[in-house]
Amino acid sequence: MRIPKATHIAQPWRIHEFAEDFRIEDVWSFRAPDAGPDDFPVMVKALKTAYDIREEPAAVRFLFAVRWKLGGLLGWDSERAGVGGRVASLRDRLPPDLARTASDAVPCTDPFSEVYQLDNEAARELGNKTVHAIMHVGWVRTDEGGYELRMAALVKPNGRFGRIYMACILPFRYLIVYPVLTRQWERAWLDHGRPNRRGWSVGPD
Repeated sequence: MRIPKATHIAQPWRIHEFAEDFRIEDVWSFRAPDAGPDDFPVMVKALKTAYDIREEPAAVRFLFAVRWKLGGLLGWDSERAGVGGRVASLRDRLPPDLARTASDAVPCTDPFSEVYQLDNEAARELGNKTVHAIMHVGWVRTDEGGYELRMAALVKPNGRFGRIYMACILPFRYLIVYPVLTRQWERAWLDHGRPNRRGWSVGPD
């Protein structure tokens, strides 16, 4: 579910300390039934496990196939255009206590690279010719007493070209990508997180 950007700002996340030059693009919440206060690392591992064995809907596969094809043809995703090339890694800004945490994170085959991971929040980054992006996830107690995952997309567009690119993909993000991501991430908790905890079991929605 998409939620106000202010909900990200209101949380005492460490990301606020060194990402002030990034803008908040989107903030979403994801259900984690029966989750407890210490289950954030479990959720993160579940998401990465689900990514490695995911099966995308045809519309999403088509969108990303077009994006990666364009990126390859136009050089958007070259090593020189990415993190450590066009843009410095966010890891270069980290205080020592956060810098040590990236090496302990569970690996994943997606295009993002680790920045840091704590017991209740984590950040990963992606750089190319269009943007420098941060995917920040955090663990938040709900009004009902449970816990949910919050994801904030923080971006720094690469000039006018990057701003135009972000505007062009906005409808696809809201109508296709994020709804699919919500289903996948909430399912990841059920399938790879704590599905049998306290006696409940996975079943159809």
